[in-house]
This record gives sequence, C-alpha cells and structure tokens, in this order.
Amino acid sequence: MHDDDLDDAPATAAADEAPLSAVAQHGEREVETALRPRTLADFVGQPRVREQLQLVLESARRRGVPPDHVLLSGPPGLGKTSLAMIVASELDRAIRITSGPALEKAGDLAAMLSNLAEGDVLFIDEIHRIARPAEEMLYLAMEDFRVDVVVGKGPGATSIPLEIPPFTLVGATTRSGALTGPLRDRFGFTGQMEFYSSGELEQVLARSAAILDIALDAEGRAEVARRSRGTPRIANRLLRRVRDYAEVRADGRATLPVVRAALEVYDVDELGLDRLDRAVLGALVRSFGGGPVGVSTLAVAVGEEPGTVEEVCEPYLVRAGMLARTPRGRVATGLAWEHLGLGPPAEPGGVDVTSASLFD
Repeated sequence: MHDDDLDDAPATAAADEAPLSAVAQHGEREVETALRPRTLADFVGQPRVREQLQLVLESARRRGVPPDHVLLSGPPGLGKTSLAMIVASELDRAIRITSGPALEKAGDLAAMLSNLAEGDVLFIDEIHRIARPAEEMLYLAMEDFRVDVVVGKGPGATSIPLEIPPFTLVGATTRSGALTGPLRDRFGFTGQMEFYSSGELEQVLARSAAILDIALDAEGRAEVARRSRGTPRIANRLLRRVRDYAEVRADGRATLPVVRAALEVYDVDELGLDRLDRAVLGALVRSFGGGPVGVSTLAVAVGEEPGTVEEVCEPYLVRAGMLARTPRGRVATGLAWEHLGLGPPAEPGGVDVTSASLFD
C-alpha cells in the first residue's frame, strides 16, 4: 500500500490516543504554545537547519526585504511549527496560520492573502494537502505577489488582478514527496528536520521542566529522553505524565525510580515502545513466525487500522531495527525476537539485525 493511498483520518484519530504518537493530540496545542521557544537561540536541536535559516533571515534583514519562502519538511513533532513562529518573531512581523486541508477553494486562499500586511509571514501546515485550485493561485502569489480573482461564472466571468504586499510563506510538510514539483520549486529555502539525539532531548526536557515547574533530576531526564523516540513532542508529553505520577504517588520529585514507575504505568518500555508497538511485534513473531506478512493482515491481528500500523508504529520500529519492510511483507528482525525475550526460529523469515537501537 502506498502512503498516498491511505486515508489520513483513521490513522490520525488513532494516533491521538497513542501516548507515543508524534501527532499532536486533542487539547495539546495550548500546552505546546507555552513551551515553544521564541528565538532561534532558544531553539534546541536541528543545528544545520538553524544555521541555514539564521543566514537567510539575517541577510533579508540587512537588505530590508522579506526573506525567501521557506519549506520545512520532516516527521511530525520535530518543531516545524515552532520554527515558523520563530521566523515571524525574528523578523518582528505578524504570522497568519492555516493548514493545507483548510484551503479547499482558491477563494479561501485569496481571502487570507488579501489580509496580509507587507512583510507578514503566512504559515501553511501540511501544505502537501492543499487543494489544487488554491495551489495554482499560490504559484502566482509566491512569485509575483498578486492573485487573479475570478468574478462571475460562464462566458461572462472576469478575472481581476489583485496586488498583495510582499510576504514570506513558510510551508510545513510531513510528506515532501507528495508536494508537486512546481510548488516545491518556488521555495527559496528547504530545511529537512531530523530526529533528535538523547542529549538534545535532555536539553528540551530541562527547559520544559523549568517552564512547567517540574522537579526532574538529571537521571530522570535522561530516562525520559531515551524513551521519547527522538521527538520533542513525545518527550514533553511523557514529561507531563511523569509529573502527574510524581504529584499523586510520589513526593512531587521526578527521580529515576519515579520516572521508571510512571512510564511503566503508561506502558512505555525501556526502548520507547508502547502497547501497540509490542502488540504488532508480538503478533508478527508469535502468530506469523516472524513474517513475512502483509500490513493489512498484521493490522487485523492487533485490531487496528492498516493506516495506524503503517504510519504510527512502523516508522519507529523500522528505525529501531526491529522490523523490516520487504517486497514480500513485514519481517521481524533479531532485535524484535530478543526484545520479546524469545529466540528466533531455526530458519527465521526475518533479517538478523543484532545491533543496538538507534537511540541507545
């Protein structure tokens, strides 16, 4: 099954209920807003993207013009929205925020563009999902800072050019391959977001704990970082769950034993796998002998949608070296058998991967 063929809604709905999903959950945006850095100097991680973006913004400031349009791509939860807000803050300009699915008609985009002031930042999240009529209008707006508004219908329709002030578009996408070539080519700068190291996540957690007034010691911070899948959003979510546990069942201090006990309650194991991850691996190993098996069959075995297994579970399991995607189907690696406390079969169907996890 190709990623583009998946229906986003079921996967997203299921992801909202998963503690280790990188997709923002319901009601989480408000908390994230309080934790977002305000400047590039405060932004932790992504050193290459930060350096490149700093040069783009500083050069534009010195020339007194809006910077080139910016495209940020990468998995969810890595800070694309935060960087978009930082761009506006660094330029001391207002930011207008929308998303690709919200721009269904060209008129929706025209209304938003007409309300921009000179130098404003327009942020479009999930820009790969923008409707084609709006995307075609965006081409002209990005290049010539004008849009053509069609008035009337049929033979009597008239196209009226509407000048818009120079602005900077910041687009974010989790699927850069889904962007059309003409749209991608109109961005002057593209930043590819990478997963965070444990050390970088510890810095994120130290800052978040200070803002939220959570007593998290260094050992506890390292433990949360190690189980956060290289994603700041997940690290901050686990931090809040650790806080809940510490306040109710401990003395309010999140020490290493308290962190471990809290994450055990929330089904997050020592490698950062949750209940659904272990269910997928367990079904693959115990029910299908390690594979190969198709994702639809595997999803039925764990009682989930195929899109949830493919988009929520598999990316991390593949990165952690526990699952391999092959032309014949999904295959459990040696690490998966080892993590489940089982020995691989005499003739395993999987790939024998015995190296450590990426985040050890």
